[in-house]
Amino acid sequence: MKTFKGNNFNPSYIGERNDILKLIPNKAKKILDVGCSTGILGEQIRNRNAAEVIGIEINREMAQIAQKKIDKVITENIEEIKLNDYFSYKYFDCIIFADVLEHLKDPWKVLKEVVNFLSSEGIIIASIPNVRHFSTIISLCLKGYWPYKNRGIHDKNHLRFFTFKNIKEMFYISELEILYIKRNYRIIEKPCKFNRLSKYFAIIPFRDLLTFQYIIVARRK
Repeated sequence: MKTFKGNNFNPSYIGERNDILKLIPNKAKKILDVGCSTGILGEQIRNRNAAEVIGIEINREMAQIAQKKIDKVITENIEEIKLNDYFSYKYFDCIIFADVLEHLKDPWKVLKEVVNFLSSEGIIIASIPNVRHFSTIISLCLKGYWPYKNRGIHDKNHLRFFTFKNIKEMFYISELEILYIKRNYRIIEKPCKFNRLSKYFAIIPFRDLLTFQYIIVARRK
């Protein structure tokens, strides 16, 4: 999972996530935010839904900040924690992995395990960067190197990399049915005003190459 030292938190991981917030049903009252960071998203959910929001965050300094914003923060590694020590099965209406799965050693195992804690109508929401973005191809094929960066698709803290097919496969083996897929498009990998035009170029032959990030909503099969 993502970790940072001191209070020099990577701004890419501590901002509001309105794109995730709008996908959470208003009726969802028990939320688990895995990798909750400083709790900004959790606070958004808590205020809007009047919900119980619990976070899991490995970074202690982030967890301390988040604790002031949401109901509870478990300062543990999601890959090491035993969730049934804390929660009963089918406890949550929504489980969130906002830019988290790519930071795990075994995201397939984690995703498969958390399904047990979804309520019968519960959903999982995940945002996952797309390594098939054309910037990866240009860097590898034309420049001959892997573009390690401090944020985004090529964040040097990422342990796993996914294309759309990899994402669908991971959810399938976790016995999850994908209900909704949103593509966030970018021409330039860094955030900039020019990226507003990217959706106009994202026609079917090129849309996977312009997809910076996938947002997935899924439920139990």
